[in-house]
Amino acid sequence: MRQLVYISSIRRQAAVDPAAILAQSRRNNAAAGITGLLFFDGKRFLQALEGEAAAVDATFARIQRDERHHALVLLSSRDIAMREFGAWAMAYKAPGEEDASALDRVAHLTANADPTVRATFEGFAKVRRAA
Repeated sequence: MRQLVYISSIRRQAAVDPAAILAQSRRNNAAAGITGLLFFDGKRFLQALEGEAAAVDATFARIQRDERHHALVLLSSRDIAMREFGAWAMAYKAPGEEDASALDRVAHLTANADPTVRATFEGFAKVRRAA
């Protein structure tokens, strides 16, 4: 089983609807046997994908071709014995939502992840809070 983590920015002209992205991701990922976590802060995506290597690679290749993504950087790709995120989830800071609530949600969703992966997500959420 493979786990891949990447970060990307949305293109300035891209219209991004988090609810639509979540719905589409759930459909695509369920069909491919992919789980993980997507954190979207309104400007950037930080995502972990988990599943069979071929499915993760195909999903990542599709994301790389997606014109909404800009400056996509692969942060890690590693073999894992079992899924660290369980069911698919998406963390998103809604307008008006308290930052602490978003940080608590990220901490909960990454509780079973490798410490390095967990630190990546928690650090991203904290940086976004400070920005």
